[in-house]
Amino acid sequence: MLSILDLLGTIGAAALGLPGILGVALGMTTRNPLVAGLLAAMVGVVSPLVLGGSHSTHVAITPLEYGVALVIGALAGLVGCAIRRKGATV
Repeated sequence: MLSILDLLGTIGAAALGLPGILGVALGMTTRNPLVAGLLAAMVGVVSPLVLGGSHSTHVAITPLEYGVALVIGALAGLVGCAIRRKGATV
């Protein structure tokens, strides 16, 4: 059973980690929200594979971690796209 503290830690780590920061950066490269969301979601899927598990001890990455990273990445990409679109009109 996952506690609420573990869930909040997973969400915070994804938002402040690679899916959040790189997702905003990739979202700011385009004005198309669909492309921004897809690019950032791909980062959200790849980042737990690269940085999440310890390969020497075979720590399993749960589907919840993949889901949280995917959602945070897509939302960060959309935020980056909104920043790009609003900043371009000022």
